[in-house]
Amino acid sequence: MDKKKIMELRGKAQSLQATAHVGKDGITDESADEIRAQLKKNKLVKVRLLQSAGEDRDGIAAHLAARTSSTLVEVRGRTVVLARD
Repeated sequence: MDKKKIMELRGKAQSLQATAHVGKDGITDESADEIRAQLKKNKLVKVRLLQSAGEDRDGIAAHLAARTSSTLVEVRGRTVVLARD
């Protein structure tokens, strides 16, 4: 995905509410399936990383993008934005 498209998606993501959460159990099969289903429906998903998920937010975000076959658009604080490829 090129930089222009990513910037456009970041702008769209500002108005979204987080529709999925990752907690102390990390990225489970169920949470990955749910995020994958949301990506099919909406193309853009905002995921909230709970404090119990751990401190490696960038690593969790990259792993989540790989598990859901999506593109990592942005990591801001404990919020991750994913887009369908």
